[in-house]
Amino acid sequence: MGKVTGFLEIDRQVHKYQPASDRIRHFREFTLPMSDKEVEKQAARCMDCGIPFCHGPTGCPIHNQIPDWNDLVYNGDWDSAIRNLHSTNNFPEFTGRICPAPCEEACTLNLEDIPVAIKTVEQAIADKAYETGHIRPYPPEKKTGKRVAIIGSGPAGMSAAQQLGRAGHDVHVYERESRPGGLMRYGIPDFKIEKHYIDRRIEQMQGEGVTFHCGVNVGVDKPVAELLAEYDAVLYCGGSETPRPANIPGDDLSGVYDAMPYLVQQNRRVGGEPIQSVAWPSHPIIAGGQHVVVVGGGDTASDCIGTAFRQGAVRVTQLDIRPQPPEKEDKLAVWPYWATKMRTSSSQAEGAEREFQVATLEFIGEDGQLTGVRCCEVDEKRKPIAGTEFVIRADLAFIAIGFAGPASDSVMRELEGEIRTVTDSRRSKNVEANDSDYKTSIDKLYAAGDVRRGQSLVVWAIREGRQAARAIDEALMGSTVLPR
Repeated sequence: MGKVTGFLEIDRQVHKYQPASDRIRHFREFTLPMSDKEVEKQAARCMDCGIPFCHGPTGCPIHNQIPDWNDLVYNGDWDSAIRNLHSTNNFPEFTGRICPAPCEEACTLNLEDIPVAIKTVEQAIADKAYETGHIRPYPPEKKTGKRVAIIGSGPAGMSAAQQLGRAGHDVHVYERESRPGGLMRYGIPDFKIEKHYIDRRIEQMQGEGVTFHCGVNVGVDKPVAELLAEYDAVLYCGGSETPRPANIPGDDLSGVYDAMPYLVQQNRRVGGEPIQSVAWPSHPIIAGGQHVVVVGGGDTASDCIGTAFRQGAVRVTQLDIRPQPPEKEDKLAVWPYWATKMRTSSSQAEGAEREFQVATLEFIGEDGQLTGVRCCEVDEKRKPIAGTEFVIRADLAFIAIGFAGPASDSVMRELEGEIRTVTDSRRSKNVEANDSDYKTSIDKLYAAGDVRRGQSLVVWAIREGRQAARAIDEALMGSTVLPR
């Protein structure tokens, strides 16, 4: 696919970033777009590798046909490229921005550390599609008369809603916040994805007949039992929102917060909304002029770092209990799987100090206010090493160590004792449903996305929403033409 000798003739190039000194002054996206010709050259690097691991189970969870649309872009057929991309992915402008690109890890050229710039090409295709008017409503030719309710409007709920709406069902999406998008809108900062991309998709879906009911907290404002009585099927896509308990002494001090209230609050500011959220209430949290400590080493922790710098933090330190990974992985041992190696996010590159193999022992303070974080080094079993304790000054601390399952104060509280749950290997308590029919233990109720599989990537949520939509359509109609 692409140009047969392209990978030999053309160097790998990806989007450039604005300098850190410039981008920390605003909350907008800071990638610098490549020209169409530059993108076509990068698509030309997709080699005829025989077995495209990039879109197999090791690469892309939604099985994007990456070599196919690379070839189309290389040949200048952008319209066919977006049609191909949309055949597997409802929202490539989302994944092209915030997916960590396991497809590039699985690329054959990654054996030489020069994978095809798949993520860059994907984002370019999606953005080009908006420019050319390809992304517009595609309403169904006929209606089925069936009604489906979806709880939650994150990427799983959105993808399921679009698929079911296009199949001709009357789809109603219930969202507890004031705008759709779930934690993709309220949890991921605008400097990673600006929210007008979500708004444009919502507008498209409304044109296809999908109805959004915002400000409705199902399980509190409207019982699940009512939805099950009113609709032919109900899909629960509530996400994984319960913060994983850190159990660190001093976490009740003023200045210590879970990560999500902080991120949600800033996203609401940027979106021109009141900072108080239905699910993440908190008084104003601002990092300007503060010494900030972030506990955790994942994407949420990185988002806290970038947000703190943009608010004017004096210093940001990230604590990771894991050992510092190697700069380069052993390709023959791990390829084509996601490798553990030293990775620096754009937010970390803005000036964060990173401490590896360090445990957070205690938050310390005076008069109820956080003043520091007591830490120590740990061994390979994460046990404290005697004599290695130290204290980091901190005015604010954010705990970003993951999530332990769906929120317990709404849907799960109403269905307690009726809906079966399962605890996964990460000790997350999720709704029990398989990835074949997505049925829960309650008749007519389905579950998909993080509420079913646990905290995961946007690309996995889109996959689950699409597959659940197919299962629901098949159950309602006896057969389905929706892709799996």
